[in-house]
Amino acid sequence: MSEEFSAESVLVHAGGRRIPGEPVTPPLVPASIYHSAGDPVPGRGYGRESNPSWEALETALGEVEQASALIFASGQAASLALMLALAAERKRVVLPSDGYYGARMLADLLRCYGVDPVHVDIGDPSAVRAALAQGPSVLWTETPTNPLLRVADLAALGQAAAVADAPMIVDNTLATGLLQRPLDWGAVASLYSLTKATSGHSDLLLGAVVTRDPELLASLRAWRSAAGGIAGPFEAWLALRGMRTLPLRIARQSQSAQAIAEHLAAHPRVNAVHYPGLLTGPALALAARQMPRGFGPLLSFELDSAKAADAVVGAAALIVPASSFGGVESAWERRARWAAETAPPGLIRLSVGVEPAGDLMTDIDQALEVL
Repeated sequence: MSEEFSAESVLVHAGGRRIPGEPVTPPLVPASIYHSAGDPVPGRGYGRESNPSWEALETALGEVEQASALIFASGQAASLALMLALAAERKRVVLPSDGYYGARMLADLLRCYGVDPVHVDIGDPSAVRAALAQGPSVLWTETPTNPLLRVADLAALGQAAAVADAPMIVDNTLATGLLQRPLDWGAVASLYSLTKATSGHSDLLLGAVVTRDPELLASLRAWRSAAGGIAGPFEAWLALRGMRTLPLRIARQSQSAQAIAEHLAAHPRVNAVHYPGLLTGPALALAARQMPRGFGPLLSFELDSAKAADAVVGAAALIVPASSFGGVESAWERRARWAAETAPPGLIRLSVGVEPAGDLMTDIDQALEVL
């Protein structure tokens, strides 16, 4: 689609074909095999190689970031393919010490295959440069981080990665490609759990990688096919349908999350609130520069103890106790209940849905009354 149109319009029409008689909405194609005789038709030899429903979603994801996309069975499957594709030449993976724990767990599992995970403060460019200088590396970043919502300087990280000849991967799950485009800041790939805000309806598991590097794309495609981390066509079809309303959802969620973060920051029972929109000075300017359309649906806040946090989560009438974010329904949990998580014991991660912000604040205030 022409670059003269906005991302909102691109998402409404992506994946469709303007051919008389063709459906306006890309159809669901639940096929595992294709008619094939003689030399296989590229991409239509066998169902593990490609599917029209995958391709429609990949077109939508790619057009948002003016790049190419591949979808996978989950965000972790996409992460594994990326680590394996890049590990042939670079065994060191430099990761955020406070980012998504699933990435740290995956890198640790790959230690026995020669991968060397190195954890750093991704918000400290000098620490990142020092880590990258120790040997051929991959820089695996995430901003804002999950669950502490810390914002890292993508331009500085991209420059450090370029100097060290280290491919930079950015987990962009929280922001989505609509709020932040890491490829414009020097990333070789954007990584997504499409399970969350991009699809937005808590009804599927999918992952994706978006890149402008054709060699990396080919390597990822080979890993996806050989290892079998493929997406189901129905899940791809659902994700594309969800993406069509992403601009509306993410705008409402970002606006509500900002209002709720400000409300919590003034609450006497809350010790700390983490949300990019609460930053000040140069830190806020950096966040706004990287995410000019909003700061997303996720925030976190801290209470005195794990017991207090569990009581508040259990007292909600509207907000769902669940472990995910970005869905149309608001959800929260005490993050440290997961053994591998490094969050403070009393930290609650709140994913703001599309309910009216006033209703959510009423529910939060009533839940906090149990303390």
